[in-house]
Amino acid sequence: MKVDVCLAGLGMTRFGKHMETGLKALGAEAVQAALADAGMAPADLDAAFVGNAAAGVITGQESIRGEVILRGMGLGRLPVINVENACASGSTAVHQACAMVSAGLYDVALALGVEKLYHADKKRTFSAFSGAVDVEALQGILEGLRRNADAGGARAAASGAGEKRSMFMDIYALAARAHMARYGTTKEQFAEVAAKNSFHGSLNPRAQFRDVLTVAEVLAAPMVAEPLTRPMCSPIGDGAAAVIVVSPRKARELGLSKSARVAAIVLRSGWDHGGDEPGTVEVCAAEAYEQAGVGPEDLHVAEVHDASAPAEILAYESLGLCPAGEGGKLVESGATRLGGRIPVNTSGGLLRKGHPVGASGVAQIVELAEQLEGRSGARQVEGARVALAQNGGGNIGTDAAAMCVTILTR
Repeated sequence: MKVDVCLAGLGMTRFGKHMETGLKALGAEAVQAALADAGMAPADLDAAFVGNAAAGVITGQESIRGEVILRGMGLGRLPVINVENACASGSTAVHQACAMVSAGLYDVALALGVEKLYHADKKRTFSAFSGAVDVEALQGILEGLRRNADAGGARAAASGAGEKRSMFMDIYALAARAHMARYGTTKEQFAEVAAKNSFHGSLNPRAQFRDVLTVAEVLAAPMVAEPLTRPMCSPIGDGAAAVIVVSPRKARELGLSKSARVAAIVLRSGWDHGGDEPGTVEVCAAEAYEQAGVGPEDLHVAEVHDASAPAEILAYESLGLCPAGEGGKLVESGATRLGGRIPVNTSGGLLRKGHPVGASGVAQIVELAEQLEGRSGARQVEGARVALAQNGGGNIGTDAAAMCVTILTR
């Protein structure tokens, strides 16, 4: 899909535990911030695409989530499209907004991602994640995770998946153990991801966690599922993020000469493929690089889907930032830290910024657009002009159910 759009306005709440704040208030805060950033009024919007994954489970709000959130801030009449695509709900909303504006249907479109995951009943929260796999195969998946953990002597991972924690941590733990066995990746290298992102998050006032952790502190934290300790696993969270997408004509009218531009955005679902064949990230990234006319060597900054520390290392390899098997060495070298060759997750990533799943993909775009526009303060990547976001969701078989890769330029 060829895209030609600019980002006129950016808005985001702080991610965290907002037990007393509802979806409507969180969404309104992000939308109002994006409108103010763009210098627009609500009446300027032609359409809204609202990403949310778990409201039906957590709050009971089904069917008209976007309409309820926007009407709560007095926004009606415009077309509202609800987008549910697991942890890729937000990036899918951005994809749809970009597609419709590029196609000429709208001049101005809102993409909002919003989520509440905290609930007094933790099992309800974990059940939202258990629904992001093929539920007809759920028992078989859980049994397979237990068998693999038992065979590898992973005591913590041998029980509790989907009850004491999101089952996705067990899926990531399995992938981590396989990467360690195949390439010699170490638990210290996984811990380096969490430590690096804690430093980045300490510089981000909207991050859920802002304390800086050392590798030793990450390794000493409670074990969740071998080899993942607590800081290697993204937390649940509440929050919202919004971007306003405009056509080139509207951008000229608004005088947006310095705003970030979407150069490519590729969305695909997973498929059945061999373990050594390219998967969703590799295929989406290749298409995005081709559409944008850039390669991994041209990137200045990236936000990747670090729902766990191993996921960031796997993303390095799948996105072409380093060869297969060398992701651990890349983070260990400091290349993906602020000041390094290609800073990754300058926001703190999902590990520290937080992971309110429906909002995460939009929040990545907000972070990168601010980087390209020189608005990131203490975590600014100097001279950043090309950025990449990778956001995936759900799991079917051996791959993500949905994957989106976006390239932004200045």
